[in-house]
Amino acid sequence: MLQGARQRLLGEQAPPAVLLLAGGIVAAAVVFPLTWLFVTAAEIDPGTAWDLTTSEHVREVAENSLLLMAGVTAGSILLGVPLAYLTVRTDLPFPRFWTVVVALPLSIPSYVGAFTFLSAFGPRGEFQDALAPIGIESVPEFTGLRGAILVITLYTYPYVFLTTRAALLSFDPRLIDAARTLNHGRLSAFLRVTLPQIRPAIGAGALLAALYAISDFGTPAIMQLPVFTREIYWEFQRAGQAPEAMLSLQLLAIVGLVLILERRISPGDTEATEATSGQDRRLSLGRWRWIAMAFPATVAAVALALPLYILWLWLRNPATSTRPTLAFEWSMATNSLTVAAAAALVAAAAALPVAYLAGRYDSPLGDLFERSTYLGFATPGVVLGLALVYFGSGYAPSLYQTIPLLVFAYVVRFIPQAIGTVRTSTLQVDARLVEAARTLGDPPLRAFRRVTLPQLVPGVVAGAALVFLTTMKELPVTLMLRPTGFETLSTQIWRAQEAYFFQYAAVPALLMLVISGASMVVLLAQEGGERGL
Repeated sequence: MLQGARQRLLGEQAPPAVLLLAGGIVAAAVVFPLTWLFVTAAEIDPGTAWDLTTSEHVREVAENSLLLMAGVTAGSILLGVPLAYLTVRTDLPFPRFWTVVVALPLSIPSYVGAFTFLSAFGPRGEFQDALAPIGIESVPEFTGLRGAILVITLYTYPYVFLTTRAALLSFDPRLIDAARTLNHGRLSAFLRVTLPQIRPAIGAGALLAALYAISDFGTPAIMQLPVFTREIYWEFQRAGQAPEAMLSLQLLAIVGLVLILERRISPGDTEATEATSGQDRRLSLGRWRWIAMAFPATVAAVALALPLYILWLWLRNPATSTRPTLAFEWSMATNSLTVAAAAALVAAAAALPVAYLAGRYDSPLGDLFERSTYLGFATPGVVLGLALVYFGSGYAPSLYQTIPLLVFAYVVRFIPQAIGTVRTSTLQVDARLVEAARTLGDPPLRAFRRVTLPQLVPGVVAGAALVFLTTMKELPVTLMLRPTGFETLSTQIWRAQEAYFFQYAAVPALLMLVISGASMVVLLAQEGGERGL
């Protein structure tokens, strides 16, 4: 009945012109920075562009970028899928605790993990110094491609874990029972029944991991790995406009290819199965259930305990040398909170017309506007920052290196997170209540304000929270567009590691982890209330 009412609402009228106009303005604002990059690249001499594109150095950069993306994607699947299965479909002890613990690395910026790993395993690192008295002179070094793959995987596998976990929670275990009655073993039943059902969710998480890996700047820079994002930023510092633009277009081409391949190989949405009480039937691990905890415990120890231990060492041990210009100031935390809050509010407000249009009306324009906004999220931060640098420095100097332009960049980058949650809330609006309000004579705007908007508030708040958390961690956009002298937690961490005064990164890194970790726990707790975490 509810679905029928929703369908009647979807087809009852065309979207209001005001809503279409608002959605179109938001979509155009998101797409604008990318069009500016293409315009800038078109001004480069074709011969110069060809030489830059086909140089041996660029081929090396492209190879490293592709290998990094492939390695991180494979590693995220190898960690995320087994962890999701263990915590949802088996009798692993303390599943709620392990669910929260293995999801928490998502709240840690990968560049924080990178410089703590470098401090632990690098030359004269913490572990090498600790093991030297017992005769161990060296420990494995995690730099270059190997180190970058390891570190980024540790902080992106939760994408696969969370999407796979959500699919397993809605999976009907009676399908497994049916397969077992047909003499399929556990492995065969998983491969033939469970895996096809959760494959779209695995693909969605893997896509997020791949996009993160190809767009990450901090970790490859710290690990001294030549990839597109690192080279674009260095060219930006050297003011080499032609190399920047061509490298950015090649990086965008790889991102576009990834999105196209994902669309082509994705099996599409599988038919949803309604969860039943049988979902509580978990696979018994027998005597292995306690031993199985070693897997999530090891992952958590490497991804969480190791960085926290290194940060604690930096806080505990006094520095042998000082750099007063790198001293932490509370204004850095205030600046981070201010711009993150501003980006969250603007993104939530801008997401509302796009998400409501896409979720409420069966409109091709609404779908086009929604898809257009996802270009910002798929665009690496260093490329977005470069495009806005071109625009601001060349045609809007009054906006260049100002807070409004910085907040605009955050909104362009992360507005899809708000749109996704608001659109989900729109689809869950009780259409019968809207029909009742309209029947009682409420005009569309008043019905929206009295009936629909209160039901959208949870999605708006959740979207704003996601944008806030992601903005707190964003590094390249902040480095390229912040006003002179405007330091945040992320820029302070970057300045400290760049100068090799790691002790100055401890306080801002811990503050960032506390804020992000607390928010992640709250989000998982809300999910647990709805899905029985």
